[in-house]
Amino acid sequence: MVWIPGGTFTMGSNDHYAEEAPAHRVKVDGFWMDRSPVTNKDFKNFVEDTGYVTFCEVAPDASLYPGAKKEMLTAASVVFVKPSGPVDLRNPYQWWHYTPGASWRYPQGPGSSIEDRMDHPVVHVTWKDVQAYAKWAGKKLPTEAEWEFAARGGHEGREFAWGDELLPAHGHQANIWQGEFPWQNLAADGFEGTSPVGSFPANEYGLYDMIGNVWEWTVDWYAPQHAEEKHKACCIPKNPRGAAEAESYDPRQTLQIPRKVMKGGSHLCAPNYCRRYRPSARMAQPVDTSTSHLGFRCVIRGERT
Repeated sequence: MVWIPGGTFTMGSNDHYAEEAPAHRVKVDGFWMDRSPVTNKDFKNFVEDTGYVTFCEVAPDASLYPGAKKEMLTAASVVFVKPSGPVDLRNPYQWWHYTPGASWRYPQGPGSSIEDRMDHPVVHVTWKDVQAYAKWAGKKLPTEAEWEFAARGGHEGREFAWGDELLPAHGHQANIWQGEFPWQNLAADGFEGTSPVGSFPANEYGLYDMIGNVWEWTVDWYAPQHAEEKHKACCIPKNPRGAAEAESYDPRQTLQIPRKVMKGGSHLCAPNYCRRYRPSARMAQPVDTSTSHLGFRCVIRGERT
């Protein structure tokens, strides 16, 4: 893990997607953070030690999802499948497929494997799964503020974690999409899917893959915008948390599954579709949904020793 010293910074942005606004000053205490996302090897060790079975490896309880289609009530996860040509970008079902048998062990579905991907980030993990891993490891999930502060590497005002150019002269800085999403991936950065952790330069805190490769879960509940600033310069919020929401839920009692904030973008983020390969970028993720481009890393809060 890496020690993140904490401090005050401007969280969010007024210059990009609406959910990143408003930019506002916050303060976070110092904390330890995993140097890279949790890998398949890490997660395999957890599963072998505990016998844990992930959410997507078990068929959904039909009583919890009244009205669900029969084909959806099977052990499955959401997998990116590249179309053969241009498609309507307004319809994500052109490239996202609910795939029976897909899981952290079989990231592209039956027939795929992680045997040659042990150093890649684990994917197909829901909120329940990442909580279970963190508890086993004696760690926690980062807040959105902690995650964003760490991703910035001690710098403010830069559009990207590494500077203001997406592709600086010294080369690719993250595993993102080159070409026309979702059908043309030029893989100019060397990778078409996920990449081994640490394949790109670390930020100034020594953290790898804070941008690109896979999105990362945070502990905060999602709201469509950051809360409006209601403080004076002398009273900057410390260790802020996201929207208030119950930690437990029953799908039968709500029309929308609660959502957590995910950060960092992934190898599927592209200039023509999803410019979320930036520290301020954020998206919502339903707590019961796993995908082929979402992973996590952990933190430990407390004094540096």
